[in-house]
This record gives sequence, structure tokens and C-alpha cells, in this order.
Amino acid sequence: MKGKFITFEGPEGSGKTSVITAVKKFFEDEGYEIITTREPGGIRIAEEIRNIILDKNNTEMDAHAEALLFAASRSQHFSEKILPALKENRIILCDRFIDSSLAYQGHARGLGIDNVYNINKFAIGNILPDITIFIDVPPSIGLKRVFSNTRKVDRLDLETIEFHEKVYEGYMIIAEMFSDRFKIVNGQNPVEQVVEDTIKILKTVI
Repeated sequence: MKGKFITFEGPEGSGKTSVITAVKKFFEDEGYEIITTREPGGIRIAEEIRNIILDKNNTEMDAHAEALLFAASRSQHFSEKILPALKENRIILCDRFIDSSLAYQGHARGLGIDNVYNINKFAIGNILPDITIFIDVPPSIGLKRVFSNTRKVDRLDLETIEFHEKVYEGYMIIAEMFSDRFKIVNGQNPVEQVVEDTIKILKTVI
């Protein structure tokens, strides 16, 4: 079995975590060994950087600093956890990866998708996911979910609706740029349907 690197993307409140949990169970029941992880975070140093990035008190954070912190967290996470797992031919399900930086900092923050992509190429080289599942939910619906459930609200959740609309717009641009690996799933469907649609796509690569 060859290792597979599968990432999940989506706006705030898209339901990625629930989908990843269900997908992990499905493929484990099929006999596969699955590793789940997240960004920013996934290992100790990256989690410490995550705390800085998402702290609601850090509202003065500069956009360039934000992009570099995400890239630093990603570099450590990639070298310490993802790359070794791929070398061992493991299947990795990662909640967010490089595309989040391209959409949030590259497009929504106005730093430029190419600029942020180059920062991250320095951080992780040229390795990209084998497939990316984008759970498509309009920002207005996603944010409503965030503020109505028990998930901890972070600094990025508190951005304006205009910012989140720019993030969504960024994802649409990235979906075209990387159309070979970007697979879009309708996140407005019931979660069971979202999971079923995701598994159907992933069966083609696992």
C-alpha cells in the first residue's frame, strides 16, 4: 500500500472535524490504518504556535506575521509528523493544510496567493496533498453554525463577514488552480450525506 496524504478544507463552520471523524471510522472498519491530524497544530511545537495565532487577544497581529507563523507551524508539523508517516506508507487525514494559508492570508488578507505559496514551498518543499476535500458551505451559514454550537470561538472566527466571504472567494480560485486534486463536496447537505459523498471520492485514491 502506498501512503496517501488527504487534506480537508472549508470555511469556518463547514463541519470538517465531524466528517474526518466519520471517514476515519469507515476506513478503519475496512481494515486501513488511519492517522488524523490538524493544522495549525498536530504536534507540540505547532500546537504552541497555534495558540498564538488563534488567541483572541492577538488582534494586532500583522498579516505577514500571521502567514509566517502558519508556515512555521506547518513546517514543523510536516517534518515531524506528516513526512515520516508518508515514508511509512500511512494514510493521513489532515484538517487544513497549505490551501488554508492561500485562501486566508494569500487572498483574504491580500498578501497574494503566489507570495504565500512561495513561503510555504520553502517550509514544506514541493509536496502537496494527493487529494483535497473542500466542504462547500457559504460563509453566512458556516459562521451561524460556529456561534450556535459548543466549539471554542477563536480570533479568525471573529473577523468580519466580508473577510470570510473573501476567504471563500480565495478557495474558489484555489480550486481552479489545483483542479486535479481539489474535490468539492456540498456541505449544506445533512452530515451523513457529506460523509457518504466524501467516502465515495476517497475510495478512488485509497
